[in-house]
This record gives sequence, structure tokens and C-alpha cells, in this order.
Amino acid sequence: MTYATGTYAMNVKGGEGFRISLTSLSSEGGIELVRLRMESDTPLAPRDIQIRWNHPAVDIQGYWDPGANRDKGLRIDFSPAFDSKATSLAPVYSLYNLNGLNRLTVAYSDALRPHKMRAGIHEETAEFECLLQLFTEPSPPMTEYEAVIRLDTRELFYADCLREVGEWWAAMPGYEPSPVPAAARMPMYSTWYSFHQELVPGQVEEQCRLAKQLGCEAVIVDDGWQTTSNERGYAYCGDWQVSPERIPDMKAHVFKVHEAGLKYILWYSVPFVGPYSGAYKKFENKFIDTYGTDGTAVVDPRFPEVREYLIGTYEQALRDWDLDGFKLDFVDSFNLSEEMKDSLGGGRDYDSVPEAVDRLLTDTMTRLRSIKPDIIIEFRQKYIGPLMRKYGNMFRVADCPNNSSQNRIGSIDIRLLSGDTAVHSDMLMWNPDEPVESAALQLINSLFSVPQISMLLDRLPEDHQQMVSFWLRFWMTNRDVLLGGKLTPLSPDMLYPVVTAAAEHKSITAVYAEHIVKVGELPRDSFIFVNGTLQNRIVADFTVDSGERNMTVLDCKGNVAAYQLVSFTQGLHSLPVPPGGLIILL
Repeated sequence: MTYATGTYAMNVKGGEGFRISLTSLSSEGGIELVRLRMESDTPLAPRDIQIRWNHPAVDIQGYWDPGANRDKGLRIDFSPAFDSKATSLAPVYSLYNLNGLNRLTVAYSDALRPHKMRAGIHEETAEFECLLQLFTEPSPPMTEYEAVIRLDTRELFYADCLREVGEWWAAMPGYEPSPVPAAARMPMYSTWYSFHQELVPGQVEEQCRLAKQLGCEAVIVDDGWQTTSNERGYAYCGDWQVSPERIPDMKAHVFKVHEAGLKYILWYSVPFVGPYSGAYKKFENKFIDTYGTDGTAVVDPRFPEVREYLIGTYEQALRDWDLDGFKLDFVDSFNLSEEMKDSLGGGRDYDSVPEAVDRLLTDTMTRLRSIKPDIIIEFRQKYIGPLMRKYGNMFRVADCPNNSSQNRIGSIDIRLLSGDTAVHSDMLMWNPDEPVESAALQLINSLFSVPQISMLLDRLPEDHQQMVSFWLRFWMTNRDVLLGGKLTPLSPDMLYPVVTAAAEHKSITAVYAEHIVKVGELPRDSFIFVNGTLQNRIVADFTVDSGERNMTVLDCKGNVAAYQLVSFTQGLHSLPVPPGGLIILL
């Protein structure tokens, strides 16, 4: 059936047994809100409802969604749609032109339940077919359902439209973001790439002491503390007891890290129960899926005793070991297998898995904060949507070891929707034999997120130590602008080759490709160019005469390479700067 809204003719397929309506609630200033309502006299399980409408492919050259990653080109109408639910991505996408101007940004108010979305070119008509596919996983019976489709066609910078979508979600009841502790916005040390599962308490404590000297304020102790296995699987997860062969005295170990001046965050894979754990037998009839090939099970959060076991585990660890936070991993793995899709009742107090996960994570945050109000909770891309902001206060880029550009792409993608939630880089690692300029790219590409370091700091060459120390000092000095300034990431279709963060007093522009950088009126105090390339210059196009400025050029270790008074007339300027270095205009 087709419904006429204020702007579009929307066709609805599916929803048998429900009375369905699509109504335009408002259409002002280029934003239209369309309400979807479904009603039934008796409880029915909705399945695969599809809403389609068309948008002209006029002045549109790029596409963005939270999982597009490196593929930000246009889709076609038979391209796979992307999945969204509470623990996976977010129901929003944007179509824009090469100048970054929005042409259509679509968002959906229900970020809890599983949906699919797509905007793809229909070649016969040169229009985008816009698809919103609802209830793509088994859903419990219901008698009514209501949600809103937000359609934004304003000619604004795409990132501004996405930021407003994030604010729209954050203002909804039940979507209120968690407060962010100050420590969540400070650099951290991670044990994953530096130790993997080979954790040795004394060595970790020594790295913490060195990391504190560099400006880190917390350590994230990752997988390995609960098992002597080094097989990188999850067959031993579930009991969450410290392996005495790894860490003989966890409380004393945490105390020593605190003495070094760092907070302590501990890793847990939330849904996993391995076959070699005692919890496997305890919950063997309360699984919804398996993970990997080692027999690891995914517990069913619809059972209250499962939720209580998990939350109680975290509470006890928090109290017994005086932890400061948790890295809660793999929460996107709470998925119903095909065999379990019709499982209902039997002691479950929820029929819906997403609703049960929402209850689990909401209660986890509430109860942990009641013990330690400034508790830190980290989630990893791709569980970075609007409801995840309620459950936690740190989002980290998905694992991308040694991949500096992926850290840039991932961190900017997350920041576009995440408001003041702390966005972290993936743990930074590189080969110690790298030229120091190449190693510097790891930090420079993570500049607009909170850096996490995962190198054995005492084994870094001296020039690498100088480089890391310089860039972390630079980040600390400028973090108010890097994290809190207005973010302008240009050309997402080209993977953000130029990114600017600006405040009234200062502007910082990082250049990641051979690109002419347009510069308007300079801020009052300082303008900084960061060279995220291995070239020896940055080319800037000053659109107005900016007069004379003192120009200081630093190399990637912070050494002064040049200092001079330069007249910045209108037009092109080739500015010499070492690879991985920067220019400060005062």
C-alpha cells in the first residue's frame, strides 16, 4: 500500500494482520517527520515489513552510514542493506555532494530493534530507492508499535546533519547518554597488542609507570587475565576468575597500578561461555547461539538469572579488586540462532532479545555507577549507536593493528554521531624498525580521538620515544579543541583527507593526502597545520589576506625545523614541513 507524506510517496509491503499508517507529523525547514503506526486487535509477531520511497539522484556523489567504512560510494538498489539494532551501528544514512552538502539524511527513531536500511540507485529512473526494512529478526508478538522516520533535505554540511541526528536520539526518553568521566577523555595504555594473552603483572605495572610519564591516565588490561590458554579463542571464558598463573594477586596488582597513577579497566567478553568453564554447565540450557569453532556459547539474556550472573560478576570484581572500569566486549553477539528463533517462555521474562540486552546493559551501568559513580565502560565499534551511549561512555575504533588510516576513518565515523561520548582510537602499535616519521602517522591519524597506546614503551627506539612523547604532549595541550571543537571532516568519499577541529581561539587542520587546503579567516590566537603525509610540504589556499604571522615548523619529534615571519597574502602558499610534522601560525 502507498501512503502520501509531505514529500514522498511511501510504499509499505508486509505487516499482515496489522493496521498500518504513515503520517507526516511536521515538515518545516527541510526536515520532515513521518510517523509509522501499527495496530492489531490480537498479539501478532511482525515479520519483515518493508517501506520504500524514491529520491531523485540529483547533485549526489557520496553516501555515508555508520558501517560504510572505506566504501562511501553510491549504492545500487540491489546492494545489501546494512543492519542496525541496539548493539550494532545505528539506523541512519546520508547522501551528499562533493562539496559535502547534504541532499538527504534519513534516520529512524527506533534504534533498539533489528532493522535494515539502504539507499541505492535505480538505474531505470536515476532515482535512489530508499529502503527501511523492519523486524528483520524474530520479534515477539505485539498489538501496537510506533516510530518516526526523520527525513532531512536541508543544504547543510553533511556532518552537521548527522550531529543533529545524534542530538535527536539523545533527547528521546530512554536514550539519554551516560555521563562521561574526565578520565575517559585522557590517553590510555592497552595491553592487547603489547602483551596479548601473555600477561605478566610486574611487566604490565612497569609499562603503566612509563605510560603515566607520557600522559596516560588509565590502563586497559585485555584478554588473558582469566586463562593460561594462548589460543586466542573464548573456550575458557564465563567463570571470570583470575588465573593465578597469570596474576597471583589481582587486588595487589590493581593497587600497584593505582600507585603508578593510572586507573584500571578490565576486559570481559560479555555473552560468551566457553565449554571449559563451570558456567557452561550452569547455563547449558540457556544459550541462544554459538561463536567461533571452539564450542563457545552465547548466553540468553532473556533469562533473569543470566543477567543477574553477569551483572553480579562485574559488581564483585569492582568491589573485590577496586577496578575503575570495564571493557565490555562482543555485546553485538547476542543473536538468535535459526534453531532458537521461536524460543519463548520457559523462565524467560522477555521474549525479545534486544529488549533483554537493553535491560542487561542498562542495569549493568546503573548498578556499577551506584558503587563507583565515575565508572568507565568501553564499547568497541560496531556497537556504537545511540543506545550504546546510554550503556557506556567510551567508544573505541574496531581492531586495526598498524593501520593508521583505518584509525582515522573509524574514529571520525564514530564521532559524527556520538556527541560528547569519549571516542578512542584503536590501540596504536607499529614495528619498532619503522622510520620515525612513518610511526608518527599512527598518532596523527588518531588525532581527533583519544589515543590508546599498546607498545612496549621501554623497547621503543629513542627517536620513537621522543616522537610519542611529543605527540601525546601536543594532544594533551590541544585536546579541548581536538575533542570539543567544531569538527569538519571533508570528503568522506575520499576517506577524510582533511579534518579540522576549530574553536574561537584556535583551529587545527590535519592533512592526510596531497590536497590543497582552503583556509579562511584565521582564528585569533593560533592556526595549526598537521602533516599526516610523508611529503615535505602542505599547500594551502588562503581565501582572504591574512597578514603577517609568526610561523614555527616542528618535525615529528617536536624539534624546531624553522621559525620565521611570513606574510600570508590571498592565494596559494606552499608551506615546507617535515613528514609527520606540523606548522604553528601565531
